[in-house]
Amino acid sequence: MSDMISTHIAAGRKTEDIANLAEEFIYSNGAVPAFPPEGFPSCICVSVNDEVVHGIPGDYVMQDGDLVSVDMGLILDGYYSDMAISAVAGSASSEAQNLMDVTAECLKKGMEQFRAGNHLGDISHAIASFAEKNGFSVVRQFTGHGIGVELHEEPQILNYGRPGTGPELKNGMVFAIEPMINAGSWEVRIDDNGWTARTSDGSLSAHFEHTVALVDGVGEILTA
Repeated sequence: MSDMISTHIAAGRKTEDIANLAEEFIYSNGAVPAFPPEGFPSCICVSVNDEVVHGIPGDYVMQDGDLVSVDMGLILDGYYSDMAISAVAGSASSEAQNLMDVTAECLKKGMEQFRAGNHLGDISHAIASFAEKNGFSVVRQFTGHGIGVELHEEPQILNYGRPGTGPELKNGMVFAIEPMINAGSWEVRIDDNGWTARTSDGSLSAHFEHTVALVDGVGEILTA
């Protein structure tokens, strides 16, 4: 699904076009969008430039150079999955490309710590330390989460923390790990629509996410 969506993040297209494509894809594959049951007014979130998460698709026409993050969730056979990607419409600035590369690597490093015997804080610390080493900041108001028969389950998965702290990781756990990384301040504000979060200083933000299951001691990506 992410490959299909990324090819349609292009200058001249409306953000609602991406939502329509995603909805058709989800239903045609026997699944149901996960976000409307949570109260969100679309099947996916499309967040542009300084929007961190929960951007509502609509009439906005993507411009060349826009950094676009798409958060997608679905229900299949009674189980939820959740994932997010970021891509640029047209040509990426060096700042946008670097931010996306670092955020994608933050997700990878977090998932590498999703191993039996580790602790939740190991995931959190891996994400934050890599982001901050590269001069970016970690959003603190929104987190990853457990996932399964509901979209948001315990535990919360902070994208910052101390290694060796928190619950021990065990086989059978399923997490949605999702770093949201800002080019400037980590602080965000909520738009008047009550949903869309954007950076407080207008800086760019990127978002990557996978649903990962702990199987035989190691993390297995379910949304690859």
